[in-house]
Amino acid sequence: MAFNPTPRQFKALKAVLFLLALLPFLRMAWLTATGVPVDPVEFLTHGSGDWALYLLCATLAVTPLRRLTGWNWLVRLRRMVGLYTFFYAFMHFTTFLWFDHFFDVAAMWKDVLKRPFITVGFAAFVLLIPLAATSTNAMIKRLGRNWARLHKLIYLIAPLAILHYWWMKAGKHNFEQPIVWGSVVAVLLLLRVWWSVGRTSARAEKRPAPASVRS
Repeated sequence: MAFNPTPRQFKALKAVLFLLALLPFLRMAWLTATGVPVDPVEFLTHGSGDWALYLLCATLAVTPLRRLTGWNWLVRLRRMVGLYTFFYAFMHFTTFLWFDHFFDVAAMWKDVLKRPFITVGFAAFVLLIPLAATSTNAMIKRLGRNWARLHKLIYLIAPLAILHYWWMKAGKHNFEQPIVWGSVVAVLLLLRVWWSVGRTSARAEKRPAPASVRS
């Protein structure tokens, strides 16, 4: 029997999820403020980037989990997880712009165009912006069906994020984590392809056969 929380239970779950997603930021802020990391810029850059990727995967996992468990209420948590994904991606980008380039936009652009792993990471971040900007109820109503089409950009953002992560780790010949998270993203996207092919086949089977034409 599928678990279906009451409105009160759902509010509690939402509050717990909100706090859990905020904890990495609070931890990074506390450790940086108390001078724990030897290199605080690297610590913030990697920490924010890692959590943006983890939460991106969590966002992609909502639909498969809903389909496999029958917990349709999970969809109502996806927006929060997606916004937290943008929050950490924004923190990742801001750290890069602020501490690496001291808000020198020209120098930042030169770096973006010069280094491929930064190029794809920047592209993924830019594509996240319209998704975050259209996550309000008002924008969902205003865009209608176009909202769903726009938010399919996540299927492009996810591979770009993995490529960014892969190339960044390649500099240190550390491929273990990129392989793990790349595999997670691949499975989550392939499940969607599988279900989409299944739906197309089911529609084709239900379609009535064309009537024979008499000569």
